[in-house]
Amino acid sequence: MYFPGGHRADRGGACVEVADNMPGVVLVRATKDRDGGTLHFAPGTWQPFLGLAKRLGPAG
Repeated sequence: MYFPGGHRADRGGACVEVADNMPGVVLVRATKDRDGGTLHFAPGTWQPFLGLAKRLGPAG
């Protein structure tokens, strides 16, 4: 089951959905383009990825 990963009005409403309730994988997809592809993370890499993303901030 996917849940909203966050929403930031200052980013034009861009957000993702995250599914972390399946064994062995965390899935991430764009809310506005659900059929556009899904990122797959091993559970042990998801939290470090979030930490890096928070430190680096938005790309654009």
